[in-house]
Amino acid sequence: MGATIPGPDGRPRCRWCAAAPEFLAYHDTEWGFPVADDRRLFEKLCLEGFQSGLSWRTILAKRQNFRAAFHDFDFDRIAGFTDADVERLLKNEGIVRHRGKIAAVINNAGRAQELVKRKGSLAAYVWRFEPRPGDLAAPQTASTSAASVALSKDLKKRGWSFVGPTTVYAFMQAMGLINDHVEGCVVREQAAGARAAFTPPG
Repeated sequence: MGATIPGPDGRPRCRWCAAAPEFLAYHDTEWGFPVADDRRLFEKLCLEGFQSGLSWRTILAKRQNFRAAFHDFDFDRIAGFTDADVERLLKNEGIVRHRGKIAAVINNAGRAQELVKRKGSLAAYVWRFEPRPGDLAAPQTASTSAASVALSKDLKKRGWSFVGPTTVYAFMQAMGLINDHVEGCVVREQAAGARAAFTPPG
């Protein structure tokens, strides 16, 4: 089985984006493109944590509900959530109602505030862990890397939760720290071009 599949326009794309209708736009416009916005980075770390044990399709389908529930992942607001907010969120049928994962988002919001104070921005911190091209496995052949292990370990040391190496690797793939589009995928060159034009913060 080949690594690519023709998209609606006939051009090749990563095979996984054909697994669900909503994957195509996500693959073509988001996955693998570099991000420097703190809210988007925080959102993705949180959503990858929610995905643990579930499918990305489940999370992607609920993403707008998550955004509404967590104030568009404004971590300054989320850090002020109380036990009453946890109980409220556990009754929200539009999101994944998992007490530990909800508590992790609130905890991690406070840790994100600390990182911003220390490093200037969440983006400046995260992009320090961008791997060198020679340190990467072939596209879509790994679920962790030395860089994701290092970032996961450092986040945990700083008190973050639900940020294991596999979760962090998926985050790095999505946010453009890794271009994991397969060779031959039409979006791989687009993502590479976006990274070449991107100046990592900090």
